[in-house]
Amino acid sequence: MKRSVRLAAFLMTLAMVISVFAGCGDNKGGSAASPSSKEEKKSSESVSSETTPEDAGALDTSKEVELVMYVVSDRPAKQDEIDENFNKIFKEKLNCTLKVNWIGWAEYPNKYPLLFSSGEKFDMAYTATWLNYASLAQKGAFLNLDELWPKYAPKNFERQSDSALFQATVDGHYYCIPTLLATYSAYGPIFRTDILEGTDWDGKMENFDDLEKYLGYVKTARPDMEPLNVYQSGSEVDDLFMHFNGQYPVKGAMSNDFLWLDPAEEDPQLYTFYEYEKTPEFLEMMNRWNEAGYFTKSALSDTDSQKVKNGKAACSVHNIDSYSGSYIEHPEWKFRYANFTKDVSNLPFTQDALVISNTAENPERALALYDLITSDEEAFRAFFYGVEGTSYEIIDGQVKSLDPDNYAFSACWAARTSEFNLDSYGAPADLKTFKDGFDEHIKEMNGEGTAKFRGFSVNTTSIETEYAACQNVHQQYWWPLELGYTDPVEGLKDYQSKMEAAGVEKVREELKRQLDDYLAEIAK
Repeated sequence: MKRSVRLAAFLMTLAMVISVFAGCGDNKGGSAASPSSKEEKKSSESVSSETTPEDAGALDTSKEVELVMYVVSDRPAKQDEIDENFNKIFKEKLNCTLKVNWIGWAEYPNKYPLLFSSGEKFDMAYTATWLNYASLAQKGAFLNLDELWPKYAPKNFERQSDSALFQATVDGHYYCIPTLLATYSAYGPIFRTDILEGTDWDGKMENFDDLEKYLGYVKTARPDMEPLNVYQSGSEVDDLFMHFNGQYPVKGAMSNDFLWLDPAEEDPQLYTFYEYEKTPEFLEMMNRWNEAGYFTKSALSDTDSQKVKNGKAACSVHNIDSYSGSYIEHPEWKFRYANFTKDVSNLPFTQDALVISNTAENPERALALYDLITSDEEAFRAFFYGVEGTSYEIIDGQVKSLDPDNYAFSACWAARTSEFNLDSYGAPADLKTFKDGFDEHIKEMNGEGTAKFRGFSVNTTSIETEYAACQNVHQQYWWPLELGYTDPVEGLKDYQSKMEAAGVEKVREELKRQLDDYLAEIAK
């Protein structure tokens, strides 16, 4: 996911968050320091489901409690049935129930950060790099887990890698529980091929020239469809262009980043779009796509995020898991995928993570429940997959969704583990080939390239005003520019002047200092 929805709402959100959290974070600057964590970790080839987190030490489960969790996604129509099913297990094993509140895709950019400044009492929430985990942690949104995590979720803690623990650390303390499942930074077009059968399209999809040709063929063959899915949350084609050219976003995620670096540089400098030599080439391309009608002229006010799923658009830009889901849901559409990210690395383990709210009334029980979910296969399947035989079934070691119109797998993607996560039934045959290739590349890079920067997280405490202003300018001026709604030459000059007035140089200077500190730390 990438961007906020509307500028006015975003400005209001930032103002409220800043006013509430002012003074909560410390001003240390810099990225995550080495965690003062366990000295040695035990490997766990199998996770026992016989013992419960109650064994974790002095946890009083005599009183039944209702825990509250927030996730980001659209709530499935029959989620109540899944909740009822997993709560039977949670009550039996831990004498608690869980209420899951869903924040929809259309509202999350504004509503999610306000969760942690509103004073609302809830216990835990899904978080991620693209939900600004580190920034919210620096503002005091989450509970410090230094002592609580090892004590009340010990099975989870013992299975965390050194990299995951490092990435979970902000200003020397743990503030989240990272996922136990490695994911990939691969990103690219997910595109239908059935609609071009019978044409002379050559089937190639290796670069942006190929993508442009594909979109042109779609426009001719199916004028009733939008060739490229772009909607209210903005285009991800700019990020994809940068990744294709080997560049790395300073925040590390596809998330409205306006500062980039070249990971191949010995002393990487931070730069923004108007300084990148290939930006004019990108803007010219996007102007051609706009003029050719490859996406709607009103994309930034279009609220339909499901245009590929509902057959209105032919192509989207996303990750390989989304490719698998699209392929499985509509095999007759013959989806294919192309990875445009040159240097694939494992995403930060904080790309999917869980936090305990600073308003939690039952943090110990919440951690114990999460330990149960991530270490007990019965609890995991009920929580993540749903009701076996109703919402899913297991076929030959793969999981099949039985009724995707009414049920969905959990939006707390952080709960997935290498032990319990199953491949989806009917997944495309080339999925394993892609992932094997990613793993081989990651092994060859041996921690260099983009992998070197995955543990870096920005601290905006001392530059909060300037950083927020730059984000606002980026949304207000870059988004229309990258979609060809404004003149590419004059629009870029305007974007530059507005970014400079917003304080981008101060932001750049501070984040470069933090990056230097980070690189010095990992070089030790």
